[in-house]
Amino acid sequence: MSRLTGRVALVTGGSRGIGAAVVRRLAEDGAHVAFTYRSAEDSAKAVVAEIESYGRTGLAIQADSADGTAVVDAVERTVAELGRLDILVNNAGVFAAGPIDKVSLDYLDLAIAVHVRGAFLATQAAVRHMGDGGRIVNIGSSFASRVPDPGVSVYAMTKTAVNGLTRALARELGPRGITVNLVLPGSTDTDMNPSDSATSDKQRSHIALGRYGTPADVAAMVSHLVGEGGQHITGASIAIDGGTTA
Repeated sequence: MSRLTGRVALVTGGSRGIGAAVVRRLAEDGAHVAFTYRSAEDSAKAVVAEIESYGRTGLAIQADSADGTAVVDAVERTVAELGRLDILVNNAGVFAAGPIDKVSLDYLDLAIAVHVRGAFLATQAAVRHMGDGGRIVNIGSSFASRVPDPGVSVYAMTKTAVNGLTRALARELGPRGITVNLVLPGSTDTDMNPSDSATSDKQRSHIALGRYGTPADVAAMVSHLVGEGGQHITGASIAIDGGTTA
């Protein structure tokens, strides 16, 4: 029997990159998995097919994490169609770099909406359905601990806010047997930050191991935190960054 057999997970932003790797790993470990996506319908269908290849139920929900109502509806739909909710992974994210005097109000509002409000609302809705043993994992960024290059003020600020949310919720939800943890990826080879980009060599220079991480590296830690190995871990911030913040 797989270690997450019978459990139900929801991953926001699960159609590609780190989110898709988390979805696959949770399904491989035995969970039925719902995930949200904004517009990549073909990718979402492919991920559902992968979930089903493990003999699990997959549910793709089109929902923009910048839309608070859509985020809450995704939680409720997961419970309605899959019967329960045991695991929430707040992964959805946006990224754009540039000097602070060039940051638009629209981008500022978007980053706050997705990284902070979206994670808060998804968690608020999810804990109404979670019982003892519930697991919440927030996907942050190494920029919440160390910012080696300029031009990422909004991204670093909003990801740092998730750190505070994680710690506060760990304390609040601990008496209910629900753990809340934060995973902090560094440079990870995804379509948002490919390992062969114009800035990849500079990014590698900050990494103690000298190479990009993979989405599977992050998914492995999420798997640990939501499984038996994470039952006494809460309020933790765990770097998956190859030593960038060492």
